[in-house]
Amino acid sequence: MSAERIYIYKRYERFWHWSQALLIIAMMVTGFEVHGSYHLLGFGQAVHWHSLAAWTLLVIWAFTIFWQFTTGEWRQYLPSLQNIPAMIRFYAYGIFKGEDSPYHKTAAQKHNPLQRLTYLALLAVISPLIWGSGLLYLFYAEWGNLGLDRYLSLEWVAVAHTLGAFLITAFFFVHVYLTTTGHTVFAHIKAMITGWEEIEENSKH
Repeated sequence: MSAERIYIYKRYERFWHWSQALLIIAMMVTGFEVHGSYHLLGFGQAVHWHSLAAWTLLVIWAFTIFWQFTTGEWRQYLPSLQNIPAMIRFYAYGIFKGEDSPYHKTAAQKHNPLQRLTYLALLAVISPLIWGSGLLYLFYAEWGNLGLDRYLSLEWVAVAHTLGAFLITAFFFVHVYLTTTGHTVFAHIKAMITGWEEIEENSKH
């Protein structure tokens, strides 16, 4: 079966993706240790590396936001309701029957409608939840000076941060699973390493 190779993921995009993935893994491992789920590094070291990974990711995100807006890549994340029923059917049923995806990515449109809605939820709900609670956690000692101690409870901030962590973890594992749903198990992962996506001829519109 022949396939066409198209250049989908730019160099910075690939750097951003893999660095973000590694930092999120680091934050999951250290974060759940801080939470008391297991003992690996020790509480102090876990807090240190968790905070370092978080600050590093924030810096990368700042550069990425700049890159997104200067290159126009932010348009890739604009939500669309087009073909939503078809995508839901594909992920719920068709994918297990070996059917072709009703959506085929291009350099101009890399994400299907469900992915766009998922990223919107990630950016609009989950990210503010986990980053807002995380920063409040980090600067807990300053609550009194800022007057926040009159309105906030450390317990509820901890609950919010833990909820955000579980949501990010769920997103991570679903994302990893979906990387295996290409025409080969590692096709999507290979594309994110090389930048080149292989599109099967009989699946193109």
